[in-house]
Amino acid sequence: MTTARDAIASARKGATRGFSLVELMVVIAIIGLLLLVAFPAYMEWIQNSRIRTAAETIQNGLQLARVEAVRRNGTVEFVLSGADSAWTVQVPGDPPDVIQQRAAGEGTSLVTVATEPDGAVSLGYNGLGRVNTTTAAGTPPLQQIDVSMPTANAPRDLRVTIGADGAIRMCDPSGKLPEDDPRRC
Repeated sequence: MTTARDAIASARKGATRGFSLVELMVVIAIIGLLLLVAFPAYMEWIQNSRIRTAAETIQNGLQLARVEAVRRNGTVEFVLSGADSAWTVQVPGDPPDVIQQRAAGEGTSLVTVATEPDGAVSLGYNGLGRVNTTTAAGTPPLQQIDVSMPTANAPRDLRVTIGADGAIRMCDPSGKLPEDDPRRC
């Protein structure tokens, strides 16, 4: 006489476990199609993240320079280092007293910056948090910084603007946003 336990044991012996080759190939094909569809969007997202990171760090450096100028009740400068996103906040002098620095490769590789007016590399804030009309570099003060990435599939560029009163704003210069959108330049 067979018991229920024997019936279950004999049923288990005949059952196979695991995946068949056909099931495995279907899963691999589905994963491949998902990657094929998602990869271009993922790459665009990565490029936009790099541009946003660079623009936000430049904006934060400008805000730090302004706050330090007010706190110290004296001149503090924000200086860009070349066509990348590296910058320094410093008190002018010989040698300058560096408050904070950011290297170009810190999370924002492949990003380039362009300044307005051309050739402007620095901006000084006075003790009231307003922009000085002259800089230690002898160039006009920065008015805007365009952050972009030189690629074929044109990610979304950003612009950091500095008003004469010292106000700092980040916006989208593409013109693709509606007229009433506050992110539009």
